[in-house]
Amino acid sequence: MSTPATPRPVTPLLDAIGSPADLKALKPEELVQLAQEVREEMIDAVSTTGGHLGAGLGVVELTVALHHVFDTPADRLIWDVGHQCYPHKILTGRRDRIRTLRQGGGLSGFTNRFESEYDPFGAGHSSTSISAGLGMAVARDLAGGKNHVIAVIGDGAMSAGMAYEAMNNAGAMDSRLIVILNDNDMSIAPPVGAMSAYLSKLISSKSYVSLRHLLKDLSSRFPGPVKRAAQRAEEYARGMVTGGTLFEELGFYYVGPIDGHQMDHLVPVLKNVRDHGEGPVLIHVVTQKGKGYPPAEAAADKYHGVARFNVVTGAQEKGKPNAPSYTGVFAKALTAAARTDDRIVAITAAMPAGTGLDVFAREFPARTFDVGIAEQHAVTFAAGLACEGYKPFTALYSTFLQRGFDQVVHDVAIQNLPVRFAIDRAGMVGADGATHHGSFDLCYLCCLPNMVVMAPSDEAELVHAVATAAAHDSGPIAFRYPRGEGTGVPLPETGEVLELGKGRIVRNGRGVALLALGPILHQCTLAADDLQAHGLSVTVADARFAKPLDAALLADLASRHDVLITVEDSARGGFGAMVLTHLSDTGALDGGLKVRTLGLPDSFIEHESPAKQLELAGLTARQIAARVLDILGHAQPETGSASTGSATPA
Repeated sequence: MSTPATPRPVTPLLDAIGSPADLKALKPEELVQLAQEVREEMIDAVSTTGGHLGAGLGVVELTVALHHVFDTPADRLIWDVGHQCYPHKILTGRRDRIRTLRQGGGLSGFTNRFESEYDPFGAGHSSTSISAGLGMAVARDLAGGKNHVIAVIGDGAMSAGMAYEAMNNAGAMDSRLIVILNDNDMSIAPPVGAMSAYLSKLISSKSYVSLRHLLKDLSSRFPGPVKRAAQRAEEYARGMVTGGTLFEELGFYYVGPIDGHQMDHLVPVLKNVRDHGEGPVLIHVVTQKGKGYPPAEAAADKYHGVARFNVVTGAQEKGKPNAPSYTGVFAKALTAAARTDDRIVAITAAMPAGTGLDVFAREFPARTFDVGIAEQHAVTFAAGLACEGYKPFTALYSTFLQRGFDQVVHDVAIQNLPVRFAIDRAGMVGADGATHHGSFDLCYLCCLPNMVVMAPSDEAELVHAVATAAAHDSGPIAFRYPRGEGTGVPLPETGEVLELGKGRIVRNGRGVALLALGPILHQCTLAADDLQAHGLSVTVADARFAKPLDAALLADLASRHDVLITVEDSARGGFGAMVLTHLSDTGALDGGLKVRTLGLPDSFIEHESPAKQLELAGLTARQIAARVLDILGHAQPETGSASTGSATPA
């Protein structure tokens, strides 16, 4: 028996908000009520769409206060990462579409410049807000503008070096930039109360700022040593009380910490900062993930990103899996390998659960390293471990490995160090959309000397890939695998060490050859079924490796087929380009072999269902078969052929 639907929340104040301008006239008690209504609206919306929940609930009061105090969109409000932007979307004219979040044609799960003028900067990766905000602030100053620029960044995102690079730059400039540090993990500050709120109001006020400037002016009249001592005494005295010494050293004027759920604390401080002072300022706001929704408060990690859920119970509607996830298979295979090899260590960048390394960590805590949101450091840290004879497995999402590309080149590939890269979320990822697709790893890894690149076609092949990587000590090696469930094939007890660069034929035919890399192999097999119904005999091969290529397999396919099509769920310039170059260099194209490469289009595919994204990319079995028939000049497949009903996305 299904649970009856919960009624929509009653939101009289929110119903009257058409844009942030409508918040200006609200009284303090009305702001508090509005925040509660926004919270209830967000919970109800995300319960039907899924998405990021905990972070947004934690910034509801802050969001209301910011739009009440500042004049957006003229004042630029930048949300770092975008996990917490749902309340912002509700208040900026998008409430009527909030139940389309992360759906095809609906609102993005992140800020998006193409979606609203209230989103001045798009973000799906963390730690970009301060850099972007500083650029906007400098542009404002060059143009003679007077608007404010506010960057909201979480304490987790502050673990990335880019945030400190930006702060170091901003601290050396005079441009007015407001940075709000949303500390929702208690990693910086202890719980705050009335005294810290009072101090924050005081040090952000006109009188205090003026006094500080007076003291600086007076100290400038003293000799150098006395001047420096006076300046440091004032800053360190305030730092001892408020905890802001680090930010002061970076050149920011520090205010905080303040309770991010108390409107009477937030609004006065934001107004003071808006109206007084110059140069960069950092406001330290302490919030609670999942605030106001008991299930999310009790388990912030489980309610960071959620599926659809029951508002009353908090129970998420997760379907029973048909097969283990690729991430889970990787974690188990790596853990098993580590039991027999104590040199295996695992590294992640703030994603232990997302990459499956929480499983590894439970058995080998001393050999698991979470370095925070610091992919560049993760790669070079792994290189250092490899120098000393260890076997580092660096598990990162494909989209995040992009941030460590220079380190892959300079610190790993050039030195030919045996760092293992486990690349999760390769290919398209569904509702997270363009910022999170793993579209480019084949392009930027296959071009590197010394690099070995694998792409297992199913979860059993992934087990073999882990074993192969563990055994490979002569240089760097990477293996990529998608988000979601495997295909349901039986899993081997132990992985087989594969011969490097050796592919396999899974279906023999003649005339047409489909050479697949990765789980897209399943679509190629279904396409071969379609083509067989049209009287065509098709060979289907699993490349297994994008680099090195199987030269013998390519020579065989080229010699006995008229058409060869490579298929990959990656941007052009990766596997297909490698195959074309090889065939050209070996003269295999001279005999009239028709070669086509299928991959992701030269465009960014937005959030959609995985099946729809595969169709948009032109990589369904039906579309692959149609491409073959088009090359051969045959009629197109009829609707209802083998690939149209049960074809599942790779």
